[in-house]
Amino acid sequence: MAAPQKFVLRVCVATDLAMKLILTERPQSVEELKNVMQEKFKPRLDCDFTLQYEDPDFDGQLSVLMDIQELPEKGTLKVVRSESDVSSTGSSDTDILPHVPLRQRQKNWPDCFHVPTFSYEVEHVCAQGNAAFESSGKTLKLTRAQKHNILENMAEAMYNFKPYPHDKKVGMAAEALIAAHPCLREHGSKNGWYGWKVALKFKMGNFRTKLARSGCAEVSINAGKRSRTNPDNDHPHYNIKRARRAEVNYLPNFPMGENEATLEEMRVQIIQETEKTERDQILIEKLMHTTFALRRQHIVQGSPRVWEFLEKWPALRMQSQVFAEFHRITNVNLCNQFYCELDRYTPKLHALYRRSLQGLEREQRHCERC
Repeated sequence: MAAPQKFVLRVCVATDLAMKLILTERPQSVEELKNVMQEKFKPRLDCDFTLQYEDPDFDGQLSVLMDIQELPEKGTLKVVRSESDVSSTGSSDTDILPHVPLRQRQKNWPDCFHVPTFSYEVEHVCAQGNAAFESSGKTLKLTRAQKHNILENMAEAMYNFKPYPHDKKVGMAAEALIAAHPCLREHGSKNGWYGWKVALKFKMGNFRTKLARSGCAEVSINAGKRSRTNPDNDHPHYNIKRARRAEVNYLPNFPMGENEATLEEMRVQIIQETEKTERDQILIEKLMHTTFALRRQHIVQGSPRVWEFLEKWPALRMQSQVFAEFHRITNVNLCNQFYCELDRYTPKLHALYRRSLQGLEREQRHCERC
């Protein structure tokens, strides 16, 4: 009688955290295997994830486990959390990066600005106007309410990428609006959208003012500048705190239900966890992700020195958390981006290295002759 099949698996949950899983029989499906793992390793695996295994057909390279029959009796499984940005999931094969909540920005300013959908009335009027413009070249005359709806939706779409877009970015949005709805072109304007660009800049200012009054952190931090009632304050255009070129999430609000006191308690818990010999990497990752807004507040408002900041947040001395923090700020996988750029410059580096070696050899021969 054949002995019952037994599966002994090493499950890598994080870069430096692996756990042992023993199964008495092969699960019926991959989903059943994932359910077993979630039950056994709870609460470490309380998220959506995919599994990768070391494929013997490709010299042990990682492959996604799609068929349960491919599950090895003894081997290593790697847990890869699902990313919120589909474009970055396929390339994430090094570290488990956290989800980006919907309240945070997912992307930077796009190369091609997508015009949002307006109200039903405005979309209907623009559709008729586009047809008339195509046939006779007649532009559309909007009512005040219709223009307000267009500017409001455009400002909201722009804010989803950048709260303080540069002049060039606003021009891109205005140009995209005219390209999507040619009937909105302006007479007397060289490019047909300069007036829309000016209107969008004013609308963005009004939109930021409303958000600042509602307590949105990344714009309210710039409120309280010089005004008639506060003539001694800083100039409105002086020391504006805003995201740099690559930053997507500059100063997010605190998570729902959390405040500075509760996040400070989590910060102390992170320090205590990092001082342990055996660190709970999953717990540190969750706490670091939850306290991201508090760290950004310390950086933006306090401008601390590096050593002071690392004393408060010692988890940032860990490689995995450096990658995760970079992903939280820019929504870019730092490791993959580095290797991609390295591959791009490797041929030039090789050529430079060869020229350096040739120069050293010539210099050495010259010294020997002398």
